[in-house]
Formats: sequence, structure tokens, C-alpha cells
Amino acid sequence: MFQANELNPTARFLMGPGPSEVHPRVLKAMATPLVGHLDPQFIEIMNGVKTMLRQLFRTENELTFAVSGTGSAGMETCFVNLLEPGDEALICVNGVFGNRMCDNAARCGAKMTRVDAPWGQPIDPVMVKQALKTCKPKVVAIVHAETSTGVRQPLEELGEAVRGAGALFLVDTVTSLGGVDVRMDDWGIDAIYSGTQKCLSAPPGLAPVSFSPRAVEVMDKRTTKVQSWYLDLSLLRTYWGGAKRVYHHTAPVSMAYALYEALRLILEEGLEARFERHERNHALLRDGLEELGFEFVVAPEYRLPMLNAVRIPKGLDDAAVRARLLDEYNIEIGGGLGDFAGRVWRIGLMGCSCTVNHVHILLAALRQIMGR
Repeated sequence: MFQANELNPTARFLMGPGPSEVHPRVLKAMATPLVGHLDPQFIEIMNGVKTMLRQLFRTENELTFAVSGTGSAGMETCFVNLLEPGDEALICVNGVFGNRMCDNAARCGAKMTRVDAPWGQPIDPVMVKQALKTCKPKVVAIVHAETSTGVRQPLEELGEAVRGAGALFLVDTVTSLGGVDVRMDDWGIDAIYSGTQKCLSAPPGLAPVSFSPRAVEVMDKRTTKVQSWYLDLSLLRTYWGGAKRVYHHTAPVSMAYALYEALRLILEEGLEARFERHERNHALLRDGLEELGFEFVVAPEYRLPMLNAVRIPKGLDDAAVRARLLDEYNIEIGGGLGDFAGRVWRIGLMGCSCTVNHVHILLAALRQIMGR
């Protein structure tokens, strides 16, 4: 009979594209005794999560909650509820996760128009405006923080153009939420999703989402059933809101505890202070990496502070160096995806992993490995 060993993984400095490190208070919250998923105490916790998520998304939307699943479940929730077979969708693509949006829209039976930009560059609003003249999309979707490239996409101008075209504006904030400002209402965003394991510094397992009244009206007018029973908001809404909660599924209670405490930590720190911390530590890392000969993929005005994409200098073996960082220094960084595989590193400074110590530890390890 197989005898499983006791869990005892080596502690790592998590400096990849996610997950980030988790605060001890969040881990302690996960050890809180379970209650039932319809217990009045748990309903109160759910309400607290909704209220704090509204503050983080900077929205007044009533339909704001956390989907039981990772960030990808949040993505699919948005697409399957907003799109019906035959609808048109305009998808902006400048990396891996824009392509995943296209896959989601296609699986919904939508007619798709793509607006592409080279990897490492933002989507040009002019191209989006031109595309809006050639199609009549129900949904326009874009990634705010492209995890595969380190690009931060400006959204204000795009939100205005999408609203002017009568479409719904759908935004991926999986990597950005909690690390840079996200202003759902001010930027005209109608549907938004994120994940818990990056700048929120909770374990993976929940996907914060929010929907504007315009998006809710579109969902209420559907003529076909949502293709996913589990992610059907007409059912989920009765569990997360309303005077009487109706059973839908058994929520991950311990993950809700974790998100509740992670959001408390964020709001205790203050949003502006948290964003400034990410920018400050990004600048420290940037200076150190450039001194070692690394070049950033993204132009300064479009760089993400929490996801630093750098080209690997000649003479450094991608997999070998990352393996040494992990085996000898307990530091995890991310390799490149797609077009950037083997050529780019993705170095995360997310949430609890965004500290001066993390920056210095990584730079010191790289100096030793590179013989500097």
C-alpha cells in the first residue's frame, strides 16, 4: 500500500507570474473552523467580501462577488453570460491571455473580430476605433495587464470608444488588481474579472468579478440558456445576493475566509500606498537588472510594476539559470510564454512578494550566478 509522506514543501521566494506569497494572517484565516455555506455567519462574510471588492474595483455595481474557481473561471463567467451564439465580439490580442479570450468567445459561438498588437506593445486605440466601424460587437474585450508580456494597457480612451459604439467593455484584471489602480466605473468597464493568487496575495481558487447595470440588463434579455450551468449568473446571483440566499453549490468556505482577510490587509495598507509600493520596488528591481545587462521588453510608460518582462542576456541559459535560482536560492521566477519562450524572463513583484528584500535577494543571487 502506498504511504504518502507528510506535506513539507520547501519555502520559496515566489517571484514568478503567480502565485505570490501569502501573508500569515491569510493562512491563519484559512485555518478558521468551517461553517456551512448558508450559515448566517458565512453570509455575513460573503457580504464583507462583496463590499471590499467594490472598493478595490472602484465600482458601485451591485453584482460584484467572487466566482468559485481560478481567474480562468472568471474569464469564462464573463464570456458565457454575455455572449450568445451568433453575437459579435471584438477581441484585442497582444499576448497569451488575449488569445484565451478569443478561444472563450469562439466556444460561445460568437462571430469574432481581432485587433492585434505585437507582443510587448499595447493595443492601439486608433485600431480599435477603426475596427468598430467595420463591425457591431456586443462585447469588446481586452487584457489590462498582459501576464505573458508585462504590458499595462491604458483603458480610459478605449472605454469611451466602446461605450460610444454601444458595446459592452470586458476587461481582464487578473494580474493588475491590487497592484495598480483599476477604476471600473470611471473607465466605463461593464464586466471585469480577476484572480486571488497574484497581487491580492491569497491562494488561487476564487475569481473576483463585477458587472455593470448595462451588463446585467443584457444578461436578463438572453434568449438562450448560458452554456455553463456552474457559471450561469442567473443562478449564482441568487446565492450571492438577494434577500434570501438560494443554494447553488457548496462554496469553498476556507478560500472565502482567505480572500476576506487578504482584502482586509489591502484596505488597511491603503490602495494608493499599495500601488506606490509596487512602483517603488519595481524601480529598484529595474535599476539592478539594467546594471546586470538586462533589457526590459516593454517601453517605460506601458510597463507593469508587478510583472517585469526582461530579455535574457546572451550567454545565459534560460532553464539552467532558473533551475539554479530555485535549487540553490529557493527563488522562483517565470520563463517566457508563447513567442517569448526561452528568450524572456517574467519576474513578479506581487502583493506580499513585493518587498525590498525580495528585490535584493534576487539581484544578489543573479550577481553570484553571473560572476559579478
